[in-house]
Amino acid sequence: MKFLKWFQGRKDPSFSEAEQLSLYRLTGDIQLLGALYQPYMEMVFAVCYKYLREEAESKDAVMQIFEKIITDLKTHEVDHFRSWLHAVARNYCLMQIRAKRVFVTTEELDENQAEIPGNAYEAHEKADAKFTVLESCMNALAKEQRTAIEKFYMQEKCYREISAETGFDLNKVKSCIQNGKRNLKICMEKDEKA
Repeated sequence: MKFLKWFQGRKDPSFSEAEQLSLYRLTGDIQLLGALYQPYMEMVFAVCYKYLREEAESKDAVMQIFEKIITDLKTHEVDHFRSWLHAVARNYCLMQIRAKRVFVTTEELDENQAEIPGNAYEAHEKADAKFTVLESCMNALAKEQRTAIEKFYMQEKCYREISAETGFDLNKVKSCIQNGKRNLKICMEKDEKA
């Protein structure tokens, strides 16, 4: 992974990653962030390739994820950069896959396919139905569970940020997320069986 060479050499080994992230938040020095990102580029590429299955697209994703974290890290406090970055890469790829599945152009469907069961149009309708069920199940959750899940999964906030915003202690945040996930799964499985 040589396509971000100019980031090399800026990382200061006398500072921990957490201190470097704080310094980035204070200064906005992109080269400092690049030096911090550079050792994880192969991991990010591997995650992207696992999901996207295309080398060029995965390389592009490594760059786009870097651009994403430039702004994300100005507002997110990250304790464990590697695991946070892994989650960001995974979520980015899943969103790319989802976008490809949802946005099907009319050129991709010829007129005859619109009538055939199992085509992209039908898959799109099934995805919409699942999304509707998910929304319904989210609304059925206890308010604290819903809040914690939205902040953790949709806003990509860490436990500490959720705790600060909601006033819940860290154990309650973890509990709300675990119980909320379990309740969502049960609700969605009930709908599948119905």
